[in-house]
Amino acid sequence: MAALGWLTPRRRSATARSVLAGEAAAEAARKSSQELEELEAARAAEPESPDEAAGPSEPEFPVPGDTKAAAFFDLDNTVMQGAAIFHFGRGLYKRKFFERQELVRFAWQQAWFRLAGVEDPEHMQDARESALSIVKGHKVSELMTIGEEIYDEYMAERIWPGTRALAQAHLDAGQKVWLVTAAPVETATIIARRLGLTGALGTVAESHDGIYTGRLVGEPLHGPAKAEAVRALAAAEGLDLTRCAAYSDSHNDIPMLSLVGHPYAINPDAKLRRHARERDWRLRDYRTGRKAAKVGIPAAAGVGALAGGTAAALALHRRRR
Repeated sequence: MAALGWLTPRRRSATARSVLAGEAAAEAARKSSQELEELEAARAAEPESPDEAAGPSEPEFPVPGDTKAAAFFDLDNTVMQGAAIFHFGRGLYKRKFFERQELVRFAWQQAWFRLAGVEDPEHMQDARESALSIVKGHKVSELMTIGEEIYDEYMAERIWPGTRALAQAHLDAGQKVWLVTAAPVETATIIARRLGLTGALGTVAESHDGIYTGRLVGEPLHGPAKAEAVRALAAAEGLDLTRCAAYSDSHNDIPMLSLVGHPYAINPDAKLRRHARERDWRLRDYRTGRKAAKVGIPAAAGVGALAGGTAAALALHRRRR
């Protein structure tokens, strides 16, 4: 596919489109965070329930009261099992935004993503282009309302408790916590709000008078564009990146992880695991089973789930052909 040249995550520096995408994501995140802060203030006035998903304690980090520090979390397979944009596609299909053929493609891509445990640039671009064409002409407010429903239907039960506990540790230390994802910023903002995080940096789709045009601002927030978004937000927020933390499962996010003083590899793919070990970065793997940890397959429910997922993927592939 000829259009993949600018998207494929290779070793490259940030382009003008990456910078534009990063700055647009940072601006959108700052605008949405004000509402999230108001909601958090309201929650603070209520009694807190005990956190049942407490993760491993790290007494030296995060540092309580260090407001020059913040945490940046990748979303897909780091905070949530699978890819948000595919779950979003399922929800839109249920609401008859597109035909069954599109659903089959979304399902095949999601099955591949879960089995391989890594991002495929062609699948991700295909999903984004499909989503853009589907939402073109729709109101932003309409998609936000639907996004809330889709989160409850498909995403809430796929949040990794261990990663959520890490995010909560930063919040408890008085630091801001941001999602950084190639998913649409509206979807990412909904997830951030539901998890009680500060806000989200995501891919910004162009809109005029509250209506989607079917185009992006810059490029998808992927690879170097994520690093540019974090850099822009840190400058606007007055953060010291050497005191910040970043969390991701993918080697595509090495530019973002390399920006901060505290990089974490979460459920890492093989390339990121190797890179992290070479640089003595911290690793966390919340997938079950030694084989899953070794080859990067999210074994959600053991061998039976893996076999079922393989069969489903093959069936979808045959149907697609």
